[in-house]
Amino acid sequence: MAKPARFIDIHIIQSIPFANLNRDDTNSVKTVQYGNVMRTRVSSQSWKRAVRAVFEDRIGQAALRTRRIGERVTRFLAEEHGWPQNLAERAGAHIAAASSIKFELAKDPKDAKQSVPNKVFTNAMVYVPESAVTELAALAEEHRTVLEGAKDIKKPADKSILPADRVDAVLRSRNGVINLFGRMLAEVDNAGVDGAVQVAHALTTHETDVELDYFSAVDDITAHWGDQSGSGHMGHAEFSAGTFYRYATIDLRDLAANIGDNPDELRELTAAFLSAFVLSLPQAKKNSTAPHTIPDLAHISVRADRPLSYAAAFERPVLAAGHGGFSDPSRTVLAQYAETANGLLGTDAILQSGWAGVDVKGLDALGTRHTGFDSLINAALDTALAVQSAGDAA
Repeated sequence: MAKPARFIDIHIIQSIPFANLNRDDTNSVKTVQYGNVMRTRVSSQSWKRAVRAVFEDRIGQAALRTRRIGERVTRFLAEEHGWPQNLAERAGAHIAAASSIKFELAKDPKDAKQSVPNKVFTNAMVYVPESAVTELAALAEEHRTVLEGAKDIKKPADKSILPADRVDAVLRSRNGVINLFGRMLAEVDNAGVDGAVQVAHALTTHETDVELDYFSAVDDITAHWGDQSGSGHMGHAEFSAGTFYRYATIDLRDLAANIGDNPDELRELTAAFLSAFVLSLPQAKKNSTAPHTIPDLAHISVRADRPLSYAAAFERPVLAAGHGGFSDPSRTVLAQYAETANGLLGTDAILQSGWAGVDVKGLDALGTRHTGFDSLINAALDTALAVQSAGDAA
């Protein structure tokens, strides 16, 4: 009897030119010391957000993560329902204040000791389907008469006149985005959702340096008149370049538990995530670097036992090939490590394995070669979901 599919691992080798995809609080390139050398790093949070944007577009659903849910409802009531601005602001504040999440009020920019009435920030970010805004606005419409006579929210101790249980019920709502990526919201009972996706920080397979780019901006009038020397502005920014290893895994059992018995949705969400992970790219500094590459290699395996990252393949930094470049040796090292690691674990739990990329040579340790990313993804899903269904039936 076939073992049920549990995990879909996706591994990517991708060359990124001169860029800064993910900056720290000082605008510096993020790095990590690994294998006793410095690597360029892109945080999992950064790349996951880029993935989520593509994923939402793929499935036609959106999620909203914000501390300003009250203001979002205010704008919806004013623009879509035609409410007077003052009443819409009061309604939005009462929506936010009604939830189980504690809140604070924005400070007056002219006097930091004074709060702005009805401008409420929840202490924790809510993470809800975009449709939750419509539902909360409908709740405000239902209680419009009461809101018209209600007091403004002026301090954190003020109580909302709206039913807390109904507001919290909306905050518990979920869609495909939340079912896949999960949600942490401890302040609202039963609102937490265990994510079915794990995403690793991306790091270069080799040692990298951070480059300082000096730049200046020309003052057009000065340049035209020629009456002064120098530029209108000078500055510098950090950039790096390299070949990255990226990894993520989907827990099919957790995802199925989140969405219930719905094989079609399971396939849709999994396919959309894999495609988004392959094609997404963080957007930092995109206007000045345009680093829009695609992966040199994508490898997907369907496993019945446990996830398996190949990051350790690059603990010893890859050296450039004789003709230069890190992508080719990185792909070779990945395939060699995959063969060794899977030999140690045994291959019985590998239900399907394949790859697609720029190589024309065989990477036999990575399974079947596919001519395109879509073919690679569909082959993995065909096996994973068929085997999982068989396992569930048994």
